Amino acid sequence: MTNYLKALELRAPVAAFFTPDVKFVTMGGQTIQGREEVAEFIRWLHQDAFDARPEFKATLIAGDQATLEADFVGRHTAEFFGVPASQHNVRVPYAVVYDLRDGLIAELRFYMPMNVLMEQITTSGVPALAAA
Repeated sequence: MTNYLKALELRAPVAAFFTPDVKFVTMGGQTIQGREEVAEFIRWLHQDAFDARPEFKATLIAGDQATLEADFVGRHTAEFFGVPASQHNVRVPYAVVYDLRDGLIAELRFYMPMNVLMEQITTSGVPALAAA
């Protein structure tokens, strides 16, 4: 899990950290399934739709579960769910609960207030200094 978080922070490939049948579930009801599909979604979110990185606040790893609390920090650089690139800075808190199996991530449950993210990309965003 620690190596996955480091790879996420460095924008390194993450597929190797997932089980073949991994599921990425948003609390809005969307599910992405499959090692390559989940890795591609994470890459797209951080490197295509946004130029963003996680700022880690807290992690907890216990047995077959882990949790992460972080901020999603960056700039909106491409179309995101129908909203054209605004170049606005964003800073949105999020949390992920991970289920682990055989040392790999089997499921990610993603909690992000999408209304906050959408507001930041459709209005003035957050000040550049706060997003840096």
